[in-house]
Amino acid sequence: MAEQPVRARLVDVAREAGVSKATVSKVLNGRQDLSVRPETRQRVHEVAAALGYRPHSGARALAGASTHALALLVPALNNPTYVTISRGAYQRARELGYLSLLAEDFDGQEADETFNDLVKEGRVDGLLIASARPHHPLLETLSRNPVPHVFLNRAVKGSGRNVTMDVARSSVTALDHLHQLGHRAIGHIAGPPGITPGEDRRDAFLRHAGELGLLAAPVAAGDFTEEGGATAARALLTPAPGEPRVTAVYTSSLAQAIGAMRAIHEHGLRIPEDISLVGNDDLPVAGYLTPPLTTVAMPLHELGTAAVDALVAEIEGKPPGDVVVPTEPRLVLRGSTAGPPPGQDGAPGQDGAPAQGGAPGQGGVT
Repeated sequence: MAEQPVRARLVDVAREAGVSKATVSKVLNGRQDLSVRPETRQRVHEVAAALGYRPHSGARALAGASTHALALLVPALNNPTYVTISRGAYQRARELGYLSLLAEDFDGQEADETFNDLVKEGRVDGLLIASARPHHPLLETLSRNPVPHVFLNRAVKGSGRNVTMDVARSSVTALDHLHQLGHRAIGHIAGPPGITPGEDRRDAFLRHAGELGLLAAPVAAGDFTEEGGATAARALLTPAPGEPRVTAVYTSSLAQAIGAMRAIHEHGLRIPEDISLVGNDDLPVAGYLTPPLTTVAMPLHELGTAAVDALVAEIEGKPPGDVVVPTEPRLVLRGSTAGPPPGQDGAPGQDGAPAQGGAPGQGGVT
């Protein structure tokens, strides 16, 4: 089979014509406000024709939507948390007469050059950015070429345009539930470093654990994925000799909780007979796990709605500001939590192993 010809890109035309990508884009889109010489315009058109350059259909569609178009950047489409946020944003944008466009933006596949070109040229009315993280190139782009934008869920400190939830309250809710059940050694699976709802949730967990006087409150960090949860759970389940063992675990995401379930079963432990588990965020799948997972439900849909409201207000000329969704986290009680088994209230065991004994069906290892 013959090789398919490589499609010419905007950057190829810019390189051959000796101009910037932004200039090529504006010339080919007929922008008359561009201050370039007639011969430069002609050269760009000639190079584009010679290379057979055709604008990407998605970029062309976006470029034509000079008003009433919002772009939402999420870190991973396989994260169900962002599906719920995106639905809230899409529905609210539609109510306000805006088109909501979705882009996946994560390490290794950051917002591509076409998207960044559109940001620099102001071809969308505003950005809903749920993928902010330290050193993201888009943050620098926005500082040099500001357009209306808000950061949702993942806040950027000092930006003054963050739309967030009370994630600290989610840790308090989970800890209070487990403490009331009798747990005194509770572990937390946090998110990766540098991601601010995970860091805020971790800090609140440690602070409230101190207020409750827990015997132990170890923290293990992991990605917001099943594998991240499993790896972190294995660390929590194998404390150093003499250290208190956890009888309950609270995770920073639903995916982490699913991974933690796997690790707990690998250790021959039962949920909740040997160890209780609470996940963060509540989605329908949580009720169909074995056992059904107790969760802290966050106002994800409301977060997407509030972000669109804040962005549209900014587009209409109002000054940006931080917004915290007023809906508080709430506990969804299912079958993955119970009191600690007798004799397993956090006391040290040999090599961190669970103590043996207790009432039938309540203690020991299966």
